[in-house]
Amino acid sequence: MQSPMDPGRQANPVWLAVSGRVGRVADAADNPARASRSRFARCLLAIASTALLFSLATGTAGCAPLQAAASWRAAPDFSRLVRENGPAVVNIGVAREAPPARLYADPLRGMAPGQDNVDETSLGSGFILSDDGFILTNAHVVARGTQISVKLTDRREFKARLIGLDTVADVALLKIDATGLPTVKIGDPASVEVGNWALAIGSPFGFSNSVSAGIVSAKGRVLPGAEYMPFLQTDVPVNPGNSGGPLFNLRGEVIGVNSRIYSRSGGYQGLSFAIPIDVAMRIKEQLQHKGAVTRGRIGVAVQEVSQALAASFRLPRPAGALVSYVQPGGAADRAGVKAGDVILQVAGREVEQSADALIFIADLPPGVAVPFRLWRERAPVVLAVAPERFDAPRIAQAAQPGPAPLGMIVRPLLPRERQALRIDGGLLVQRVNAAALRAGVAAGDVILALNGQPVDSVEGLAEEVGAADGAVALLVQRGAARLFIPIEVRALRGEGQEE
Repeated sequence: MQSPMDPGRQANPVWLAVSGRVGRVADAADNPARASRSRFARCLLAIASTALLFSLATGTAGCAPLQAAASWRAAPDFSRLVRENGPAVVNIGVAREAPPARLYADPLRGMAPGQDNVDETSLGSGFILSDDGFILTNAHVVARGTQISVKLTDRREFKARLIGLDTVADVALLKIDATGLPTVKIGDPASVEVGNWALAIGSPFGFSNSVSAGIVSAKGRVLPGAEYMPFLQTDVPVNPGNSGGPLFNLRGEVIGVNSRIYSRSGGYQGLSFAIPIDVAMRIKEQLQHKGAVTRGRIGVAVQEVSQALAASFRLPRPAGALVSYVQPGGAADRAGVKAGDVILQVAGREVEQSADALIFIADLPPGVAVPFRLWRERAPVVLAVAPERFDAPRIAQAAQPGPAPLGMIVRPLLPRERQALRIDGGLLVQRVNAAALRAGVAAGDVILALNGQPVDSVEGLAEEVGAADGAVALLVQRGAARLFIPIEVRALRGEGQEE
């Protein structure tokens, strides 16, 4: 007689169900009790068989707990990365003077003066490159600011100097007076692969040192209006305020500078873009040592090579940059480049898409001839092209502590404006700070003279203001009227220093 623990008759039904064999589970016909147990056993068999078939179909038979554990182990833990690098990420605050609500936008329109200016503040992010206080961020974060402040995670705050900015690449370099600061490590974007983990630290909407993570979605992405930049595309959630902050790899190295998002709502919608850190660092070196960025240009417009165009040119594959326009007298024109040529290589670098050609050309030193491999009339040709100098456009007033002279931004009148106003010279006031507005100057005023001396150049006005001591009298034209406005120069200068 079998014991209750004997697996012979009790385990066989389960084994038969798992193995899929059909046989006699129990002597159901012997008696009703056995029949009842047999029906119960068949129910158990049906449940077990269903579970087995499902597990075999989904490939999870016998290993669901192991897979869950493996998935848990595969998810990266970013805590150490954030702990080691978070202190080197800073919050950047920028004060800007808002224009009046209503302006004299054009001296010919006679608009009413606006309300007092109210200082605007915007927030962004940045990261410390050296322990003596050099900080990298986006140009759009600090452009046109009157004061830049940097806040560290230990709550220390510093006023920052703008060393330089590059509007083409959207990179800016700041400096704060401090030593022994935490710094980041610089990585190699070339080693990044699509699908790698990436992590952003920044100040979205002012929430400092916020962390978000995702993966690299694409490399070398070119965006409209930024043809000189091969962006890293990620799905890392970034929002306004993340601009200028670092993008890290899992080794805790910076691989990019978070710069842009694609969005219909103004917030994150799954597409974010970072400037590759190697590009940003090359720009940083030029800003640090020269204060500006110099690029190469050859004077061409290019477009993509489609499959149809490649077939018509007898190109082996649709790649390269099709030259659609050559600037007369430019570097390309002098070297013999023609519209209809396809640029295949620039100084030995393969051109896969049209933007590659612009990016590679921008990296070239001006005045040094390099080989360009072209496709012309169904055959390759090599030309030596010496790029010209291409300087990034400068912002009219770079962010520096203190206001512009007399607290206003002015420009000379255009000939048609002088003709319409029937005057020989003058300076149009484009923007004013709060102190100048309180003194009575408004955007749209035309400055005719200072202390009785006619002014018709920005430099002349700056010299007169620099030599002035005490109050000065501005003669301005506002609409059809002319009036004198007294301004206390020292008061303006003092207010600027306090800022």
